[in-house]
Amino acid sequence: MSLALDQARDAADRGEVPVGAVVVAADGTVVTTAGNRTRELHDPTAHAEMLAIRDACALLGVERLTGHDLYVTLEPCPMCAGAISNARIRRLYYGAGDAKSGGVAHGARVFSHPQCHHKPEVYDGVSGADAEQLLLDFFAEKRNSGA
Repeated sequence: MSLALDQARDAADRGEVPVGAVVVAADGTVVTTAGNRTRELHDPTAHAEMLAIRDACALLGVERLTGHDLYVTLEPCPMCAGAISNARIRRLYYGAGDAKSGGVAHGARVFSHPQCHHKPEVYDGVSGADAEQLLLDFFAEKRNSGA
């Protein structure tokens, strides 16, 4: 999760919402890392999870990441939860919960839906306090700067 937090910090430095993600193979090898890039790429789908999944699939030459784990600093939104399911991610580890926009434990609860064909093992709260603080600091700075 420390690599995901580093990616979240890098995203914040770019003016992006500080979310980071890391895809890890079953043997513990880091496949790829990513941070949010929605503003930079002018792409509403450029969430850290989406970028990490796309990159890992491209690097490995596969369309499914069976046997891979995803670490992300914030509870995935419904779009990202759908991609996680479609990619057949083995385990999802996330930090801060997201009562407003989450799609795993909050809101849509994608993995609990009867039409969800694959549900990863889910572990929440991993470095949650650190991830939440990054978000709080980012948005406090935005409010204070008038941005």
